Amino acid sequence: AVPIKWALPGAERQDSVFNGLQEIDSGAALVAVHDSARPLVTPEDALKCFLDAAEVGAAVLGAPCKPTIKEVDGDLNVVKTLKRSVLWEVFTPQVIRPQLLRDGFELVKEKGLEVTDDVSIIEAMGLPVRLTPGAYTNIKVTTPDDMMVAEKFMDEIRETKAAV
Repeated sequence: AVPIKWALPGAERQDSVFNGLQEIDSGAALVAVHDSARPLVTPEDALKCFLDAAEVGAAVLGAPCKPTIKEVDGDLNVVKTLKRSVLWEVFTPQVIRPQLLRDGFELVKEKGLEVTDDVSIIEAMGLPVRLTPGAYTNIKVTTPDDMMVAEKFMDEIRETKAAV
């Protein structure tokens, strides 16, 4: 059995991740941060992300953006249309070598940075982060509409497994 350790939540995501990082065993090769709001990640996608992180130091699951994305100003006037072919939506897990993340948190503290995802810390250090292609079904379930979509995906997964 794998021992489970708990860490206290923080005021912001980065604070919670920092608290969790303090509980990592010193011999850990990688640390994975995963949103509980993303219950549909596949083991295969998670493994690919771990392998990419082992190779380059940090990796994040994601998928190419489907919609057109607009940058707007404070008055909601369109500033420009972003080039969809280079945009990716990122998911979790986000997998990072523990020492890289520790060093990154030193930078966050030193510069007073606020980061909305964990690999942004590594980006801020100027180090590479691999984008690991994952399934679009790895949605974030935060609204009743999301729940209905997730339930449909789970039904499809059950039907596929039953047919095998």
